[in-house]
Amino acid sequence: MKKLLTLLSVIALSASLSAMAGSRGVPAVYKNGQLTVDGKPFTLLAGELHNSTTGSVPYMRDVWKQMADKNLNTVIAAASWELVEPEEGKFNFREVDAMIDGARDAGLRLVVLWFGSWKNGDSSYTPSWVKLDQKRFPRAHFQDGQPTQALSPLGKESQKADARAFAALLAHIRDYDQAGTVIMVQVENELGSVDVLSTFTGTPNRGMRDYSPAADKAFKGAVPKALITYLKKHKGALHPAVEAAWKRSGYRTSGSWEEVFGTGTLTLKEGSWQDTYPYLTEELFNTWQYALYVEAVASAGKKEYPLPMYVNAWQKTEGQCVPGNYPCGGPLPHVSDIWKAAAPSIDFLSPDIYATNVYDWICDGYTQAGYPLFIPETTSSPDGASRAFYTFGKYGAACYAPFGIDSAKGFSYDITYALLGRYLDEIQGGKTAGLLIDPPAGRTMDQAELGGYRFILIPNNTELFTALTGASADAEEAALTPVSGVLILQRSAEEFLILGGVGPATLSVTSTSGKNAAVLSVDEIRQNTDGSEYLHRLNGDETSMGITSFAPGQVKALRVRLYQY
Repeated sequence: MKKLLTLLSVIALSASLSAMAGSRGVPAVYKNGQLTVDGKPFTLLAGELHNSTTGSVPYMRDVWKQMADKNLNTVIAAASWELVEPEEGKFNFREVDAMIDGARDAGLRLVVLWFGSWKNGDSSYTPSWVKLDQKRFPRAHFQDGQPTQALSPLGKESQKADARAFAALLAHIRDYDQAGTVIMVQVENELGSVDVLSTFTGTPNRGMRDYSPAADKAFKGAVPKALITYLKKHKGALHPAVEAAWKRSGYRTSGSWEEVFGTGTLTLKEGSWQDTYPYLTEELFNTWQYALYVEAVASAGKKEYPLPMYVNAWQKTEGQCVPGNYPCGGPLPHVSDIWKAAAPSIDFLSPDIYATNVYDWICDGYTQAGYPLFIPETTSSPDGASRAFYTFGKYGAACYAPFGIDSAKGFSYDITYALLGRYLDEIQGGKTAGLLIDPPAGRTMDQAELGGYRFILIPNNTELFTALTGASADAEEAALTPVSGVLILQRSAEEFLILGGVGPATLSVTSTSGKNAAVLSVDEIRQNTDGSEYLHRLNGDETSMGITSFAPGQVKALRVRLYQY
């Protein structure tokens, strides 16, 4: 009887916690392209921790205040399958609870990364009982028949086990996180078939797709009816690469993958690597398998707690432009139609951006695919701080997160995020523009039009800065980065808020109306020791006969009033 009463008490407590979670509602919702948290638009000034930072409770204890001191409003941190379910069916949420408690106590929001079946195309975060049972949890294979260390996306038992663990995690977060600290979840990490050896050593690529026996059979089989239905519904609006491949087959609505999309080859057409799609059929097939797997995992989690969910992608680049050199099956823009068809529980796709020489090309790919620009990983170096201003200004990004923020050296994001955070309410939904110069990448000038004016950003070297301002640039700061970014917010017809800096640059303005443009006044927005703001009037050398010059390593906020004559 005593055991029965105890069991009934546990059931009652569980029901009570679930009711509490339901009564307070889900803290974050993604709908119609907008992320809202507690009913208000929310932009993530975020940072992603190193993969193993949350690997133990004592190690992560001091991290959270450090992140708050960097002026982040959100931390992105990993929960790994190997720690959550060390023994099959026995769950451990000690590290997850410490993450939630630490973020909440520091006044931060938390995005949980689910390192389940895949991380960087590998399966290193799966529990040992998964790794050691290769019959029940089959591996993907290379083209030469050799098994890889990664789970096959066609492994049904793997899929079920991952989905069960993920559902348990979401149910626990729902019941434990009464303050609503957790606002989003990333499902898996940079998934897809990849031959790391070929990627980094130049050996022949063996990873264009999964070549396991089950995968070979499915590849020779019919394209699923669900995908054909999606293609027919969106004919004419598909990604150009998918549309062209399907068109070449005469828009076939049945047949094998090669019959519907053609035989994959190293080069499909002449052109730059950005719009050439080697082995596209293999990539479409592999993407379908991974997306179906992720859908099973995500939908199981959403049934427990419907937080917004996304998947992230290792990007195709000039040096890694063949599937398998980058993870084949991941959520890149050219296969976004496959993800939309196979994984409706995923709210959006996100790029990890380290290839900054093609930064805009990557950003444009995701926004043109209909997703908000949500960057969960990018460089934590000073150039990344510069790009934060640009990214929020040009793209109205939903998230910007340098990776490894807990060990970032050199220029700190705390100044950049403090500035952005101070004006975040204005920036969200405001009329903005972004400028970026990156001289090493050949980007030596940028311009944008806003409110009848054309703003122009050009680089300064230390000699030019001294000539313009009469001041000497600090040698250590001058060596930080040549990359500079600016966010421009229009407040009225004549008034603009300017945020930006890090690299040495000069900002000037012209008119788009044919008249002359001039500066009425420039005020630097500064803070007193109590946090209140005051305006410091700039003119002469400090406005560099334009709007302003940014010294190397400098970040600032300006209220600028313009006029035309």
